[in-house]
Amino acid sequence: MSGHHDEGHTVAGWTGSLVAMLGTVSVGVGVVGWRPGIWLGLILLVASVLVTWVLHLAGWGKPPTPRSPDQWRLSVRDVSVRAGHANCVGCRLAGRSGRSAVSARGAEAAVQGAEAS
Repeated sequence: MSGHHDEGHTVAGWTGSLVAMLGTVSVGVGVVGWRPGIWLGLILLVASVLVTWVLHLAGWGKPPTPRSPDQWRLSVRDVSVRAGHANCVGCRLAGRSGRSAVSARGAEAAVQGAEAS
Protein backbone atom coordinates (compact mmCIF):
# COMPACT_ATOMS: atom_id res chain seq x y z
CA MET A 1 0.00 0.00 0.00
CA SER A 2 2.20 2.80 -1.23
CA GLY A 3 -0.57 5.34 -1.65
CA HIS A 4 -0.81 5.14 -5.44
CA HIS A 5 -4.57 5.16 -5.89
CA ASP A 6 -7.22 7.43 -7.35
CA GLU A 7 -9.08 9.10 -4.48
CA GLY A 8 -11.59 10.67 -6.85
CA HIS A 9 -11.10 14.31 -5.85
CA THR A 10 -12.94 16.35 -8.48
CA VAL A 11 -14.56 19.76 -8.74
CA ALA A 12 -17.94 18.06 -9.07
CA GLY A 13 -17.33 15.91 -6.00
CA TRP A 14 -16.12 18.73 -3.76
CA THR A 15 -18.87 21.14 -4.86
CA GLY A 16 -21.61 18.54 -4.41
CA SER A 17 -20.25 17.60 -0.98
CA LEU A 18 -20.14 21.23 0.13
CA VAL A 19 -23.73 21.91 -0.97
CA ALA A 20 -24.91 18.65 0.66
CA MET A 21 -23.12 19.58 3.91
CA LEU A 22 -24.85 22.97 3.94
CA GLY A 23 -28.17 21.22 3.34
CA THR A 24 -27.57 18.77 6.17
CA VAL A 25 -26.61 21.57 8.57
CA SER A 26 -29.73 23.50 7.56
CA VAL A 27 -31.96 20.46 8.18
CA GLY A 28 -30.29 20.02 11.58
CA VAL A 29 -30.95 23.65 12.50
CA GLY A 30 -34.53 23.17 11.34
CA VAL A 31 -35.00 20.15 13.58
CA VAL A 32 -33.67 22.09 16.57
CA GLY A 33 -36.08 24.96 16.11
CA TRP A 34 -35.84 27.04 12.94
CA ARG A 35 -38.55 25.34 10.85
CA PRO A 36 -37.70 26.98 7.48
CA GLY A 37 -34.31 25.29 7.82
CA ILE A 38 -35.86 21.90 7.12
CA TRP A 39 -37.23 23.01 3.76
CA LEU A 40 -34.12 24.99 2.87
CA GLY A 41 -31.97 21.97 3.74
CA LEU A 42 -34.06 19.59 1.65
CA ILE A 43 -33.84 21.96 -1.30
CA LEU A 44 -30.06 22.18 -0.85
CA LEU A 45 -29.77 18.38 -0.71
CA VAL A 46 -31.64 18.04 -4.01
CA ALA A 47 -29.53 20.87 -5.45
CA SER A 48 -26.33 19.07 -4.43
CA VAL A 49 -27.30 16.07 -6.54
CA LEU A 50 -28.17 18.26 -9.52
CA VAL A 51 -25.01 20.41 -9.21
CA THR A 52 -22.79 17.32 -9.00
CA TRP A 53 -24.52 15.77 -12.02
CA VAL A 54 -24.26 18.93 -14.15
CA LEU A 55 -20.58 19.39 -13.26
CA HIS A 56 -19.91 15.72 -14.08
CA LEU A 57 -21.53 16.16 -17.48
CA ALA A 58 -19.46 19.33 -18.03
CA GLY A 59 -16.28 17.31 -17.52
CA TRP A 60 -15.45 18.27 -13.93
CA GLY A 61 -16.20 14.79 -12.55
CA LYS A 62 -14.58 11.43 -13.20
CA PRO A 63 -15.51 8.19 -14.93
CA PRO A 64 -16.79 5.33 -12.76
CA THR A 65 -13.44 3.58 -13.19
CA PRO A 66 -10.05 4.60 -11.73
CA ARG A 67 -8.20 7.29 -13.63
CA SER A 68 -4.56 7.28 -14.69
CA PRO A 69 -2.17 9.19 -12.36
CA ASP A 70 -1.86 12.13 -14.77
CA GLN A 71 -5.63 12.70 -14.38
CA TRP A 72 -5.65 12.86 -10.55
CA ARG A 73 -5.18 16.62 -10.19
CA LEU A 74 -8.27 18.64 -9.31
CA SER A 75 -7.83 20.99 -12.28
CA VAL A 76 -7.92 18.25 -14.96
CA ARG A 77 -11.14 18.02 -16.94
CA ASP A 78 -12.52 14.73 -18.19
CA VAL A 79 -12.99 15.11 -21.95
CA SER A 80 -14.26 11.54 -22.38
CA VAL A 81 -17.58 12.50 -20.78
CA ARG A 82 -18.79 14.21 -23.98
CA ALA A 83 -19.69 10.86 -25.49
CA GLY A 84 -20.56 9.33 -22.12
CA HIS A 85 -18.86 6.85 -19.82
CA ALA A 86 -19.67 3.18 -20.11
CA ASN A 87 -21.59 1.95 -17.04
CA CYS A 88 -22.19 5.51 -15.76
CA VAL A 89 -25.70 6.15 -14.44
CA GLY A 90 -25.32 9.94 -14.73
CA CYS A 91 -24.28 9.71 -18.37
CA ARG A 92 -27.12 7.31 -19.16
CA LEU A 93 -29.65 9.66 -17.52
CA ALA A 94 -28.34 12.44 -19.77
CA GLY A 95 -28.70 10.26 -22.87
CA ARG A 96 -24.98 9.60 -23.25
CA SER A 97 -24.53 5.87 -23.58
CA GLY A 98 -20.76 5.61 -23.72
CA ARG A 99 -20.88 3.34 -26.75
CA SER A 100 -20.13 6.14 -29.21
CA ALA A 101 -16.87 6.98 -27.39
CA VAL A 102 -15.66 3.41 -27.72
CA SER A 103 -16.70 3.15 -31.36
CA ALA A 104 -15.12 6.55 -32.12
CA ARG A 105 -11.81 5.40 -30.61
CA GLY A 106 -12.05 2.17 -32.59
CA ALA A 107 -12.70 4.09 -35.79
CA GLU A 108 -9.71 6.37 -35.14
CA ALA A 109 -7.48 3.34 -34.55
CA ALA A 110 -8.72 1.74 -37.76
CA VAL A 111 -8.01 4.91 -39.75
CA GLN A 112 -4.53 5.24 -38.24
CA GLY A 113 -3.86 1.56 -38.94
CA ALA A 114 -4.96 1.98 -42.57
CA GLU A 115 -2.76 5.07 -42.98
CA ALA A 116 0.24 3.22 -41.54
CA SER A 117 -0.08 0.35 -44.04
